[in-house]
Amino acid sequence: MFGIRFNEIALVIAILAVLAVTVVLDSNRSYITNPQVNAVEIGRQTALLGIFALGAMVVIVSGGIDLSAGSMIAFSGAVIACTMLALKTWTVTAGLPEWSIVVLGISAGLFSGFLVGTLHAWLVTCIGLPPFVATLSTLVGLRSLARILCEFTTITAVGSKKAQIVVEQQFFTWFSDPERVWIWIVILCLLALGTWILMSWTVLGRHLYAMGGNEQAAKLSGIRTDRLKWFSYVFGAMTASLAGVFYLANEGVSAPVTQGQGHELKAIAAAVVGGCSLQGGVGTVSGALLGALFLRIVIDSVSKIIKTGADIWEGLIVGLVVVIAVTFSQLNQFRASGRKIFPGWMGVWSVGILSATTAFLMLTTKGPGFALAAIPVVVVILGGWKFIESRGNR
Repeated sequence: MFGIRFNEIALVIAILAVLAVTVVLDSNRSYITNPQVNAVEIGRQTALLGIFALGAMVVIVSGGIDLSAGSMIAFSGAVIACTMLALKTWTVTAGLPEWSIVVLGISAGLFSGFLVGTLHAWLVTCIGLPPFVATLSTLVGLRSLARILCEFTTITAVGSKKAQIVVEQQFFTWFSDPERVWIWIVILCLLALGTWILMSWTVLGRHLYAMGGNEQAAKLSGIRTDRLKWFSYVFGAMTASLAGVFYLANEGVSAPVTQGQGHELKAIAAAVVGGCSLQGGVGTVSGALLGALFLRIVIDSVSKIIKTGADIWEGLIVGLVVVIAVTFSQLNQFRASGRKIFPGWMGVWSVGILSATTAFLMLTTKGPGFALAAIPVVVVILGGWKFIESRGNR
């Protein structure tokens, strides 16, 4: 479950390939001129994503899905900021140190993750909602609830209604210092180590894999699947709430409207790219970490290569990369089942569409010369694959 697999080796190669392409296409050569700055930023962003990607991995392995991670990050940050703002006056009057505000705020944020995870488990196991629907409801609801909480707390504590709360505690300024990014990485590694031990060396972990692989068989074997689902959803929500602490320190403000927006899909993508099966029962901690690192490097490379307007293209490029990565990770399944990636007329059109999309991307970012060069390269690659498929099925 933790050992190196083919898709993880492929991910390492893909990471090195993306770095090499970025070095070639980046006109500023920032990876060469400022390696330390880039390493710190990639490490910081990977830690942010990796923490709740581990939670997404556990939920997916158990056969579920959690779409609320991004909103949980925003909600946890709002709970922490509101708790600290509400306690600030009281602690000063009582003569308590500032660290007590921070401890109570972070504790409240983590406890909110426990409550939301329990709510997810109740909706799935007791009410019988599909995990997609149950977590989709909190994806929408938690962000609105976080904004309501911020507005209520600010108007009560300072007399003016605000949708954002600036964090003033020195701990978060100290914690967000780039020189202390190693602490972020250490916390991620400790969480990964604990998750690996849980999933690989405990009965609970083996039962989670068994339930994800075949829930009915797990029930017939006497496994209490309701309790396993409760644990997986609580674990996923609490890792997202822990990530909320990091995002609060990184941005210095609780902003429920934008904080963590769309990050639930990045967590799922990291887990899937790392080898998790959305059908459940398959996935590793090392794969999820490599998936998180791969996505962060791809996103960072997009910003360095495209520069102006990189955020516009980020979603498209990450989506394409995820599809390609997952497709290559399932090559063995394609061979065993006899399926083809580009079958018949649909395959011909797909080759044309992918070629045109690549050419348009290069045209708008690097100019007509790169676009013209990209068309034959993509056609040869995709056309060659289709030819190999047709030969293999004769």
